[in-house]
Amino acid sequence: MGHLAAWNYFQSVTTPANSAFIKQWKTFIKKANRTTNDPMEAHYIGFNLWVKAVEKAKSTDVDKVLEALPGLETPNLTGGTAKMLPNHHITKPVYIGEVRADGQFNVVWKTTGTVPGDAWSDYLPVSQDTEADWVKLKCGNYNTKTKQCSGQNYK
Repeated sequence: MGHLAAWNYFQSVTTPANSAFIKQWKTFIKKANRTTNDPMEAHYIGFNLWVKAVEKAKSTDVDKVLEALPGLETPNLTGGTAKMLPNHHITKPVYIGEVRADGQFNVVWKTTGTVPGDAWSDYLPVSQDTEADWVKLKCGNYNTKTKQCSGQNYK
């Protein structure tokens, strides 16, 4: 106890969507003591965004789905909305939780809204000149100084 964790989701966050998700998952797994976690919520969001992108693209073709993703939104489990940004990262809230004796977390701080996911750190010299934008630049590692895209880009 007294240890802190920073995550975008804790099972202990009380929302109707989270309660329903936990109930469905525990019924499926048939183990009432298992907990949900941040990577599970990330998968839940990612899958729902993929479904929306497939519907928008009217295809499961990878390139068409990738092109359809930016701008799509889906509910998260903490009561907000996750939005896919042009950099292929999403918006999510940030929570600081204190570990409880039962393995859950008491939220001691949270952002007032969602935080946009950033593909590259402005604080690391190796990436401070790198930008990801799959809408305008069609590139995930665009160097703003050399005006070059390195790595994978759209066709």
